[in-house]
Order: sequence, then C-alpha cells, then structure tokens
Amino acid sequence: MTLKKVVVLSGAGVSAESGLKTFRDYNGLWENFKIEDVATPEAFRTNPELVLSFYNERRKQLKAAKPNEAHFNLAKLEDEYEVAIITQNIDDLHEKAGSTNVLHLHGELNKAESSKNPRLIYELNHADIKIGDVCEEGHQLRPHVVWFGEAVPNMERALRITAEADIFIIIGTSLEVYPAASLINYTPDYCVKFLIDPNTPLIRDEKNFTIIKEKASKGTSLLAKKYLKKI
Repeated sequence: MTLKKVVVLSGAGVSAESGLKTFRDYNGLWENFKIEDVATPEAFRTNPELVLSFYNERRKQLKAAKPNEAHFNLAKLEDEYEVAIITQNIDDLHEKAGSTNVLHLHGELNKAESSKNPRLIYELNHADIKIGDVCEEGHQLRPHVVWFGEAVPNMERALRITAEADIFIIIGTSLEVYPAASLINYTPDYCVKFLIDPNTPLIRDEKNFTIIKEKASKGTSLLAKKYLKKI
C-alpha cells in the first residue's frame, strides 16, 4: 500500500515550548537586537564579532534544549505516513526527536560555512565560531544560516516536495516570512491542509483547510488522534 505523503511546514512556535525564543513574539530575540545588526550580510561585514557572538549564544541555548511533545508527535507520523518536514527553524530539534526527512529552509545553527564559498559547510557540534576560524580555502567562517536579504537555496526543493503533498500541515508559524509562507499556494487541489497555531492568521479562499487553535504540542496531539484518523 502506498503511504500518503505528509508535508509539514514548521516555524518557531514548534520550538518555543522547548525554551527557544521566537523572533516575533513579545520578548523575542528581536526585542534585544536589531535585525540589521545581527542577521544581514552587511552586519557581518561591518561587525562580524557581534554577529558571531549572537549566534554563538543561540548555539549554547540550543545545546541545552530538548525536543518537546510536538517534535515527537511529528516524528511519530512516520509510522503511518511518508513525512517530509520543511522547517524555517535553524535548530535541530526535529532531528533529535527522530524525524528522518527534514529540509532546513533557513540553514542550520549547528553548522558553519565559508564566507566566500557557501558550498563549504562544516559541522560545529555546538562549538563557537571565532574570528580567525577559516575554511579550507582560508576564508572566515560564518553561521550556516540564511540572512535577511539573501536567497533561500532550498526553496526550489521545498516547492517540489509541497507539490506532492496529500496532507499539508502548517505549525507554529505566522505565515509572514516569505518565501516560505508562499508554499501553501503550491499544494495540489486534492491536498488536505491543517494550520496549528493559537494565534492564527486570517486564511482566505482555502478549501480542505482545518484550523487548530492550539500550541504545537497539544495541536499535534489532536491532529494525530482526531483529525488524521478521518482521512
């Protein structure tokens, strides 16, 4: 029997219950930092020490974080479905929970890349990136993340995955960050869609769409125990 294809678009709300601050919520990361100071190519050219310090601190927080119930619930879906997770998050909590097919749209916090050759990527194992840490070609390392103003290299792959979805689940995202928010427009006509978020944005003209106004953990439990059983 061919398994139904479940595609999950996850955002910061999935990891918030693990203690990782979201960007846009009250007291989120951007409350204490200006985007232009820590998350743009210009910031890295102007003040690389500040940018590296910002991401080094986030990496320390990630090392202490553990997957929450939502991560485990999504991983468990692989028992019954072919699951692909497209995440806007740069943490590795989906993988830690056991998900085996995760596409990171905005990069991965626990990796570094060459500042001149983005094909050169290195595992960090939660180590800091310091000024003077260079790639094999002698260029300064930077966080392996997509900064504001940069292209999203994995977007085309995400579009192809979304176009094959039987079930599309949006969870923990405001649907305000593009191009990721546009993925819903590429689901097939027959696709059944779910949005899990306590503060849901307004969704217009969407058929086969169910909104679950809960946080990620409770929402994914309801999804698995109630809604998916009917499909």
